[in-house]
Amino acid sequence: MRAAILQGELHPGARVSQELWAERAGVSLIPVREALLALAGEGLVTYRPRRGYIVTELDVAQLEEVYRLRRLLETDALTRGVPHVRPDDITALEQDASDCRTAAAVGNVVAQLAANRRFHDRLHALAGSSTLARLIGLLWDKTEAYRALYYSLAGGPDEADAAHKALIEAVAARDAARVIALQDAHRERALDALRVALQRH
Repeated sequence: MRAAILQGELHPGARVSQELWAERAGVSLIPVREALLALAGEGLVTYRPRRGYIVTELDVAQLEEVYRLRRLLETDALTRGVPHVRPDDITALEQDASDCRTAAAVGNVVAQLAANRRFHDRLHALAGSSTLARLIGLLWDKTEAYRALYYSLAGGPDEADAAHKALIEAVAARDAARVIALQDAHRERALDALRVALQRH
């Protein structure tokens, strides 16, 4: 189910049929319900009375609010963490960016999203605050299906790759102000693309 959401088979607002997924997976309804509870915890699906579970749906205003809150928390994390970056952090970020590129080259959106998430989680973890990292992660979870939509847009993967390279260079230089400016620009470009996509639906 997670793959179906992230690959765009199930779009935001789509109903998730427990019976259909039980049949598709060859299991009873119990593991399907458990999976839906886990996905709800991640923010990928939402329970609606009389409709059941749907893929989490945000309007433009809600999406903008999530991105605004992300900016506040991520700026704090980067301000605190970037000055203390170590060589092995840079190596790990480079590997995450490479994994993202490899996944994009073969059209594997799930792997691409996972690598992108590792990259940004690693950046935020530099602050050394598990509470801050958890709060940022919760905001990311709310828009995971929309990031899949972003990657499906023309230019999305290329823009993300260029942003990752620039971020790594700035992090390696321990230039927190530059990292924050790049992250803000990267986030705003993604949000602009998503605004346009949502207004078409």
